[in-house]
Amino acid sequence: MAASSSRKQTLRDISPREYMYFPKGILEMGKPGQFSRLELYHIITAMIILTIAFTFALSRNSILMMAVSNFSGFSLSRLGQGLQFSLVGIVSAFFCHELSHKLMAQRYGLWSEFRMYPKGLLFSLVLSVTTGFVFATPGAVMFRGEPRIFEEGKIAMAGPLANMVITVIFLPLFIFFFNKQTGSMMMTIGIICLINCIFAVFNLFPFGPLDGVKIFKWSPVVWASMFVISTCMLVILLPFALRDIWIINMITT
Repeated sequence: MAASSSRKQTLRDISPREYMYFPKGILEMGKPGQFSRLELYHIITAMIILTIAFTFALSRNSILMMAVSNFSGFSLSRLGQGLQFSLVGIVSAFFCHELSHKLMAQRYGLWSEFRMYPKGLLFSLVLSVTTGFVFATPGAVMFRGEPRIFEEGKIAMAGPLANMVITVIFLPLFIFFFNKQTGSMMMTIGIICLINCIFAVFNLFPFGPLDGVKIFKWSPVVWASMFVISTCMLVILLPFALRDIWIINMITT
């Protein structure tokens, strides 16, 4: 029997740049929405680390914030509440963003899986724990094949577009509940809006490995429209967030 025709191609058979230095994955095209074990490991690990990073940032428990308060500001209660809101934000923003990339790539018949970026995740975690700020570089959805420029642009567009749609859905609810109640409902909706909007704007910047680069190459008009709309939504949201809904103020009450 000819082994070459039935042998499974693995990530060892391609350039390290294409799989971000993580071997043992399978390059077989799966069903839309199907995840390999390796991909699930990368997604779950990235989500856990991002959730921890945002927890320290949102709960004001960073080393810098404690130093400002003479190391008396650490609060397990704030940390617990920050964890809840961070998890909601990461699931709604990060997971939906990456899933949209994956599904769009699969729609065009491409092999597509998420791969985390360990150095970026470590940097995000250390920065959050020490300073309370988050610069999220968790990884990316990798795809293999020969997409045309409009297909690559639409694959890149799918992620921030998903964040924009989620923001559009929840922003009216947030504005409606604002000043009507101060419970967990308003807090949760506010976090979903804020993190999704930030994810959209950040990923639309047209430089480096961000989605905005591929979208701009495909269609500057589409890129400009998305960037302006997402930025406007962030401008609308920030005054509410910074005044009363901002999580740092909420979880200290």
